[in-house]
Amino acid sequence: MNYDRNWLSSAVVRAAESAGYKKWWLTTHVTESVSSFLQQEFDENIVTISRLEKAVRSVLKVIGYSDVANCFQTLPPPVRVSLFDLAKRSGTGYELVFFGLLRERLSEILCSPTQLVEFSGLHAGVKQLKNAKHWNRDCSRLTDEIVIFIRSEIAAANRTAQLQFQLT
Repeated sequence: MNYDRNWLSSAVVRAAESAGYKKWWLTTHVTESVSSFLQQEFDENIVTISRLEKAVRSVLKVIGYSDVANCFQTLPPPVRVSLFDLAKRSGTGYELVFFGLLRERLSEILCSPTQLVEFSGLHAGVKQLKNAKHWNRDCSRLTDEIVIFIRSEIAAANRTAQLQFQLT
């Protein structure tokens, strides 16, 4: 199935907390039950949000937690951006191209309903851009520039929904 189980688990945790269950021990069980159900019942490789929500609510009701089912709702899934892939597309030494591609990607994300962006490959992307075999001072400076750039683009966006990001 094409969805992130951690994203689903987070939604179940939020629902349980909303229903008054702190540190609910059934989150993993519910997530696995839903995954099993979807794999058995649907031939398609992609599950719509509404089907996923129905499946989760159904599992929660079957195990006797209608109160959690009533609180369940998904948030848009996280968006993942590989900084290394953007660096490869930019070419060695073409930092301006990289920042242009990153701005385009951020612009798309900022117009979407997502609330979490996961940036990966920062270290590898910087080494690619700097054509560096070993980490050096220039790599550290470029890393700082990328982080500042991402933060400033997100801060400048006029979004009604808050956007969080993770950078690895």
